[in-house]
Amino acid sequence: MTLSELNSLNEQQAAELFHQCCASSHWVECMVAARPYANLESLLVASDAVWSHCTKDDYLEAFDAHPKIGDINSLKEKYANTQTMAGHEQSGVNEASEQTLTALADGNSQYEKRFGYIFIVCATGKSASEMLSLLEQRLGNEPADELLIAASEQHKITRIRLCKWLKNTSKPKEE
Repeated sequence: MTLSELNSLNEQQAAELFHQCCASSHWVECMVAARPYANLESLLVASDAVWSHCTKDDYLEAFDAHPKIGDINSLKEKYANTQTMAGHEQSGVNEASEQTLTALADGNSQYEKRFGYIFIVCATGKSASEMLSLLEQRLGNEPADELLIAASEQHKITRIRLCKWLKNTSKPKEE
């Protein structure tokens, strides 16, 4: 997908594509309406601006589109080879142990019970052990603080998806 192709899509087609990056209806509608985009930077600036005006309901809608981590077999598959999973960003990291996968599944269940939504983290470049450590740290957060952290993680995920979606090999700027 190029920016030219994105800009020429009808509203429904553009909405379907944006929804793959972030499932907040408000975010999708605003991103479709903000077209045309001159370049990747203008697309990311628009995404940042729209996300900064989203509400708790928008965040929760976006979170709901993520798969729930909690099934040991799906975790084993996801972290079977951390080097492959992270596109060689984690060279030298050992495969995830059964103990780590079990703890991650259990932690995800605890997180969902505590906060009312699944654990949201930008997993790019993170091993299962790193994800577990982050999850354990965040379990102690106050609900209002954790919502903002999860929303920030969703924002990182969205930016990465936008860049990948447009076949851009450069990484988005992290703030």
